[in-house]
Amino acid sequence: MRRVWLALGMSLALMGSAAAAPLEAYGKLPSIEQALVSPDGGRIALVVTNGSERRVAVQSMANNSLQAVIDAGDQKLRDIRWAGPDHLLLTVSTTTSVLFVDAPRTEWRTVVDVNLAKKTRHQLLTDAKDSMSVIVDTPAVRIVNGKPYVFVEGVQFINNQGVPSLFRIDLDSDRSIVARQAGSRTDQWLVDSTGAPVAETEFDPDAGHWVLKVDRGGNWRVAETEDDKIDHSELLGLGRDGRSVLVSARDGKSEAVREVAADAVEPGPPKLPQQDQGLIFDPVTEALIGTHQLIGDEERYVFFDPTDQAAWAAVTAALPGRQVSLASIYEDPDSAVALASISADHKRFMVVADSPTEGPSYYLVNAADGSARDIGQIYGALNPQDIGERRPVSFKAADGLAISGYLTLPHGRDPKGLPLVVFPHGGPAARDTPGFDWWAEAMASHGYAVLQVNYRGSDGYGDDFLEAGFGEWGRKMQTDVSDGVRYLAAQGVIDPKRVCIVGASYGGYAALAGVAFQPGVYRCAVDVAGLSELRSFVAWAQNRSDATTGRYWARYMGASGPKDPHLDDLSPADHADRITAPVLLIHGKDDTVVPFEQTQTMYDALKRAGKDASLVILDHEDHWLSRGETRLQMLQATVDFLEKNNPPT
Repeated sequence: MRRVWLALGMSLALMGSAAAAPLEAYGKLPSIEQALVSPDGGRIALVVTNGSERRVAVQSMANNSLQAVIDAGDQKLRDIRWAGPDHLLLTVSTTTSVLFVDAPRTEWRTVVDVNLAKKTRHQLLTDAKDSMSVIVDTPAVRIVNGKPYVFVEGVQFINNQGVPSLFRIDLDSDRSIVARQAGSRTDQWLVDSTGAPVAETEFDPDAGHWVLKVDRGGNWRVAETEDDKIDHSELLGLGRDGRSVLVSARDGKSEAVREVAADAVEPGPPKLPQQDQGLIFDPVTEALIGTHQLIGDEERYVFFDPTDQAAWAAVTAALPGRQVSLASIYEDPDSAVALASISADHKRFMVVADSPTEGPSYYLVNAADGSARDIGQIYGALNPQDIGERRPVSFKAADGLAISGYLTLPHGRDPKGLPLVVFPHGGPAARDTPGFDWWAEAMASHGYAVLQVNYRGSDGYGDDFLEAGFGEWGRKMQTDVSDGVRYLAAQGVIDPKRVCIVGASYGGYAALAGVAFQPGVYRCAVDVAGLSELRSFVAWAQNRSDATTGRYWARYMGASGPKDPHLDDLSPADHADRITAPVLLIHGKDDTVVPFEQTQTMYDALKRAGKDASLVILDHEDHWLSRGETRLQMLQATVDFLEKNNPPT
């Protein structure tokens, strides 16, 4: 990784330091954010940073020479992907409102095509008549008759009305045409391996009515309908033949995947049970090629083609002692979809190999000969002494439910009587995983044990465990976390009088609820972009998107809707007078997931009640802490606050 930065004329002053790593080594942007192998296997593309600014480097595998350097500055570069061997697509986003468009302030995405052969850059859709240059979803690439085409969902204005439209873009000629237009309720499209639209879905959020339409020889027909006000099906991608369509569906209580053949009248029976399982798609055709699943603390990959499965076995064998994950071009966390970063011949695999002592690194593995090429550490300024041990933990909640999670220990300290930071994940339908966690490691580097609990309602443990969280927001989801504190105290690992709680998003809510509703458990709390006043949040979420969104949140909160007075009982801002511990509130002004007003409301309530409260505002920062400077600002403020209110020594 060092030689890449030196070749770019950049300097990583922190790299290779023998002293303990400063907080910047954890808190600024990672040294490598993304690494992809080209379809022909001859190049790699890297998103590299100096902690705050991003550059995209294209490197030849034959002689290690840099063939292109694209300066992205501090733009929010969401993903890159190859479109054939000579085109690289860069997707960036900006938080803004658009003039003359009736839509809330949001993350608008644009795509730039970098033509490596011509050494040119071109923003897609700028030539499309009466259209915006923004895209709605991730771009899809298809190679048709040897030429690269990109398909994106955008908006075209017809009679001054924005109409969802599927655009087909010829990258060689930079020409855009509308491939298909649809109604206002169209929310997904799929294009087959030949570049033909084969499926689309419509959803009416008020009625909860979902429709799947498929192309039958030029005639679009309704293949399936569904009525569910919250959990409707969705298109997941192309099936194994590159033309059939994968649709999520409920098979009894569990979620499954239906494969709808291109010439079928009805969807086939459920296949490929998707419970706790992700789907892997070919990077060129985007056809389904396998599945992956986190079983316990081990990620397992299953490829349908025996040759691919043997190649993956060679990949993992090349990196013993590390947890190996397939690097992806993009991921859809809602449907666990991953577009694999492998060469078109399925011989070269870009992977992330996570070492318990060295952290995660990118490797390019040649499955044919078993060679593994070290591309670089993701956190290049960290040494083994900067990485604490991460242990799986399991315990029983107060009602007997089995709960698991992870404990990160400070390097070199005896795990007895340690100060603890409880760090609940966001979501809440998400989960913590066994791999490197920059935030947990940063806090552990300052002397704290860090507990991450996969409380009931977390994803990845089956439908029963997920649904056990419905209606338990602020209740058993909260006590599952504090039950973990009691477990560690009983083991003698931590000092129960020296515990603070830190979280972001839902985890931020859990931090506030911990000090508001569980007095005596936590000495202090840090809330990053969390919810504090649930009535206003549910109403905001419903008004911003649709009724389904409001119903989703209400289901977890056990409420009938934004007017349910029951939400007052769960809102920390309505009970600020109960809080006796110091509270630090941190929030980005560009957050479009949890509005900044949630934090302002909490801060005002604490101040009115005469409580010890501090507020840190992150300028130009979103919900995901996408900028290096403000990400570090958040981490520095958090650690300073912890050391003041819960000293690690």
